[in-house]
Parts: sequence; C-alpha cells; structure tokens
Amino acid sequence: MIIGKNGASCAATLVERMSGFTGLLALPSKHAEHAADTVIKYFNALPEMMRASLAWDQASEMAHYAKVTLATAMPVYFADPHSPWQRPSNENTNRLYREYLPKGTKIPDHQPYLTAIAGEINNRPRRRLGYLTPTEAFHPATGRRTPCCFHALTPPWTT
Repeated sequence: MIIGKNGASCAATLVERMSGFTGLLALPSKHAEHAADTVIKYFNALPEMMRASLAWDQASEMAHYAKVTLATAMPVYFADPHSPWQRPSNENTNRLYREYLPKGTKIPDHQPYLTAIAGEINNRPRRRLGYLTPTEAFHPATGRRTPCCFHALTPPWTT
C-alpha cells in the first residue's frame, strides 16, 4: 500500500511474484473495511490459480484479513514488523510507483489513472525476466504463465 499526502489518500499495490505483473487499486480511505472490500473484489475476479496467498505488512489496513480469507479462500500472511525484506517484490514495485506518485503528493482515487500507471510499469522490461515485460511474461505466448483476467490492465470489476 502506498499512502498519499498527510495520510489522506492511498492505493493498494498488488504484485504477482513470478512475472512481476502488478495492479494499483484506488482505495477510498485507509480504513480496513474499504481495503478488505477492494482486495476481495479484485481477487474474486481472478482465476483460482492466481489466488494462492496474499502477503501483507503489519499495517492496520488489513485488520479485516479474516474477511478476505473467507471471501476469497486465500490465506493472508503478514510480514514481521519493520521487515520489508520479507516482501521484496511489493517493496520494489512500490518504489516504481513512487516515480509516478512521489511521497508528499495526493494519491488520486481515479481508477483509470492508476490503471494507466500500472500499465506503464507492467510494460517495462525486467532483467530478471530475461528482458521481457511483466505483461509478456504473463502472456501464454512466452510459455511461462497462463493468462488471467487483467483485461487490458484494468481491475476486473471495472470491465
């Protein structure tokens, strides 16, 4: 999760670890209820193979993790406090998002704008993927992964 200016705005960041494919979800607030509902909507629209587990930090936004687990049949794991190295894919992705949404700025709640940012990041070549983009690594033509329902890099419930 990335937090905007004065903690007044935020967005959830989700990363598929094998391909690095990422989603950036607008949240109406940092309250746990909103975060849980948004994560549930997002993951329930994905194929089951994409819902193995969710690793989250110790922030209060996931206080309703049991609700997420029950609604998605997906276990939620928590990193130890102050241990970002336990979630390196997400921490690296948050750093990439900060190029577009610097600290101290308001995080827009306009989902198409956030989706466009995620699209740009998903189309950057990555050395760890043999210079494929996360989008290409996720595509069946590479023989690496089965595609999911990221429909043009848009959160599934907005298509």
